[in-house]
Order: sequence, then C-alpha cells, then structure tokens
Amino acid sequence: MSESVTIKVPARLHLGFLDIPRSGHDRFGSVGLPIQDIATVLTISRAAEMQVHGEEQVRIAQHIATLSAHLGIKAQHRVTVQRTIPRHVGLGSGTQIALAVSAALRTLHSLPLDITNDAALLGRGSRSGIGIAAFEEGGVIVDAGKAQGQQAPTVISRIPFPDVWRIILVLDTSTQGIHGEAEVEAFRTLPPFPEATCALICRHVLMNIMPALIEGDLVTFGRAVEAIQIEIGTYFSPAQGAIFTSRYVEATLHRLAKAGAVGIGQSSWGPTGFAFAASQADAERIVDEIGGHPGTTIQIVAGRNAGADITHTALNLARA
Repeated sequence: MSESVTIKVPARLHLGFLDIPRSGHDRFGSVGLPIQDIATVLTISRAAEMQVHGEEQVRIAQHIATLSAHLGIKAQHRVTVQRTIPRHVGLGSGTQIALAVSAALRTLHSLPLDITNDAALLGRGSRSGIGIAAFEEGGVIVDAGKAQGQQAPTVISRIPFPDVWRIILVLDTSTQGIHGEAEVEAFRTLPPFPEATCALICRHVLMNIMPALIEGDLVTFGRAVEAIQIEIGTYFSPAQGAIFTSRYVEATLHRLAKAGAVGIGQSSWGPTGFAFAASQADAERIVDEIGGHPGTTIQIVAGRNAGADITHTALNLARA
C-alpha cells in the first residue's frame, strides 16, 4: 500500500495594509481574499530518495528539509508539482507554497496541522496574515498584524465574498513586483506611515468594505478599495516608481474603470492589478468593451469562500 497527499492552495489578493509600523509597538494590518482558478497544486508521497518534479524544486526541497528536521521525520519523499501560483506578481506564491508543503507533509505522516507555527518556521507571514488565513478559510479577511510574541497576525474579521461578484485580474508577465532584499530595503527607507492615513484606511475598511460585503453593495465596496489603493500606492510609489508597478496594468485598469468596473488596484507589490464587477456577465461585457489591452492579459475569477483542499489517498499497488 502506498499513500499520497494532494493539496490545492489558492492564490490571494492583497487589497492593502491598514497600517505600517512606525515603532516596535505598532502593528501591521491588512485586508485581502483568496481567489478561484489560480493555485498551487502538489502531491507528496514517501520515496526511497528525495525527489521534486516540476516547478519550485529548490524551495520545496528546502521547506521539506526544514520541516522534517523540526518534526523528526526521517523518511524521504517524492513531490510532484502540478502547477504553481506565479512568483513575485502579488498573488502570494511564496506563502502558499510553504503552507502547501507543510500541510501535505503533516497529513502524509498523520500529524496535526500547525499552519501558523510552520509559516513562521518557514519565514512567512511576517507582515500580512492574509495568506495564512486564506489557507485556513476563505472570504474577505481583515487582520490586525502581529502582537509582540505572536507567530502570525491576528484575524479580526472574515466576511464571505459575494458568490455572484467577479474579479477582473490584469496580468503583466513582462515584469515582477518588488521582492526579497529590495522589499526589505523599501520598508527600511520609506518614511514613517502617517497616522492620519492609517485612520482613513481603517475607516474605509470598517465603515465601507465590511458592511458593503454583507449588504451586497458593490459600488461602496469598490470605492473604498480604490480609496485605500490610492493611499497605499502613493506611499509606496517612491519604491516602486509609481502608484502601479506596471504602466501597462495601470492603463488597462483605467480603461476597465471607464467601462464600468469598480475598485481598481494592485495586489501587494504587483504587477498584478484587479477590478471588480457585479457578475460574470458584467465582467465579460466590461472586458469585451475595452477591446485590446496592450502589454497585459486579463482573467476573470471568483472570490473563494473556502480554504485549501487536501486529499489523502491510499493506493493499493498490485504486482503484475
């Protein structure tokens, strides 16, 4: 008998920070949601020697080595990667692949999941808790950052994303968002985040985004998201060159807005942009109306109101 575990972990949109610490006593906070159709999918099983097939071989092997040492696992493993979230485009690829490996390895060895602590062990979730929370459960997530001594940001709200609404993703495969040491340097050199900006963003989240989700009010939701995006994009513009990382994405988003989309913005450091529509039909109409979109591709997706999918399979292998 052979066992395998297959896991599917969704990409996530980061809609913006609530605050950015000015001192050791301040906390990050953020808002975002997982999405359908873009995901990391991998299968893990026991093997005679360590093997990784597909993308992200180095990173996956490193994660398995770290987790195996931490958990006292001596076995070797075979990992087959069916697909991955694109790297460094603002969709949470790094966090999601780390959590996928963690959950798959623990499930294979009948160990309880410990997503929060494993995320910290693998160096994820230091600023935003959206990726960790999206692994566990879907919906629009608001976190209040990490308190001192905590391993992951505290989730303070989770509201279902309306099933009928759609997200129009705008992708630019010719560039990547800031990441790695460049991201660390950006946070180190940017000026202190204004308290007034934090207050304004928090008001938009509490008084507009959250009730609009419950009431199904797309217009109010979109206005609040766009207002937050302007504040965040303006703050980060010295590091990324403008409010949007990709001028092609920016141009396409503005055309989508003129055609009726709402809530245009950039996920994390980009370059992926997004906008919202009231339905699949409305999203298709908007995309059709703008015609060509130079330098970008467009994908219409739904929000996801569920976390990762884990399938544990026992296979009976008969000899021929």
